[in-house]
Amino acid sequence: MSKPVQPQGKESRPYIGGQAVLEGVMMRSPDRLAIAVRRAKDKKIQVSVKPLDPPAKKGSFLSWPIVRGVVAFIAALKNGMDTINESARMLGDEEEEQPSAFERWLADKLGKKVEDVVVAIAMLVAIVLAVGLFFVLPSLAGSWFKSVIDNRVLANLLEGVVRLAIFLAYILSIAKMKEIRRVFCYHGAEHKTVHCYEHAEELTVENCRKYSIMHPRCGTAFLLIVMIFSILFFTVFGWDATWYTRLLSRLLLLPLVMGLSFEILQALGRHENAFVRVLRWPGMQLQRLTAKEPDDSMLEVAIQAMKAAAGMPYEAEDWQEEQAALQQEAPQPENEAPAQAPEEQPQDEGPAVGAGGPPWPCCARARRRWPPRPTPGMTPWPCCGAP
Repeated sequence: MSKPVQPQGKESRPYIGGQAVLEGVMMRSPDRLAIAVRRAKDKKIQVSVKPLDPPAKKGSFLSWPIVRGVVAFIAALKNGMDTINESARMLGDEEEEQPSAFERWLADKLGKKVEDVVVAIAMLVAIVLAVGLFFVLPSLAGSWFKSVIDNRVLANLLEGVVRLAIFLAYILSIAKMKEIRRVFCYHGAEHKTVHCYEHAEELTVENCRKYSIMHPRCGTAFLLIVMIFSILFFTVFGWDATWYTRLLSRLLLLPLVMGLSFEILQALGRHENAFVRVLRWPGMQLQRLTAKEPDDSMLEVAIQAMKAAAGMPYEAEDWQEEQAALQQEAPQPENEAPAQAPEEQPQDEGPAVGAGGPPWPCCARARRRWPPRPTPGMTPWPCCGAP
């Protein structure tokens, strides 16, 4: 029997995961989400942190096994879109794109902010494309296979193979894009930093560099598990009288498949033995496509994101500034006047980023949440050395 993997010092450390973003890394702990980005203008690292209120609170229905996997996927999709949007603003390499007349009209009719409407439209388009690529096309192929092969099980297996082939072709095609290749390098930096954190080592470039760019709980492995498990699951439980009933059954059963796949991924990440390593091997190998070896400047960014997500102080002065900011964010009693900001840090400018860096150029909504921490002494931004 395998034993749960417990890294040194893990008793007091919650699980922290993340994702690569535009020229940076996002790290997410149970109570906060941190984004670190190396800005295009001055190559300094900017950090944004916001508190989180997990929807799947312990003891609630949403925290039940299988259900929590569906909740985690939906939350990851929402946070992922918000994070990419935020990292693009933090990067500051180009002028902000103005919303279209339709987006402004829709925001006015819905009573929402324009940027929220833009993100919602982007999510909707992404979902439609995903359904079309990974469900509609395989369902059409499965119906054709059933018409020429008098074997339901084999036809369903071939449909799953088509779905898996489309997924792999998609990964290989986007991996050829220069911008995506850099994102994959930051993905490797995120994995190395998470490994270092889970082994309770000091978060330094030297300590992070020695770890693998592959991680057993990676989202890439989760997607592969969903693909493989769905082949077996839909073969047994799917309805396939016509292509549209086949498609409908896949979509209706997808939350259950995702929930079961989430539990499988968590189990594979918590245990270590020969059998688990065999089951983990396909997902680990797929990460060779989506995670590349980072350079030291990328590890520096990932480390800053990890420290912010874990609530670790950078330096004594920085930690005091964050605690003061948190106290200012705390709700004030009705009979007590709100705390005044220190004179040397006016509220309308925000703190400086980096040694001698300019004020934080991000949107006012993000600045009201938490100010970034200064990160002096960061190295210049070399090109990624990934092949």
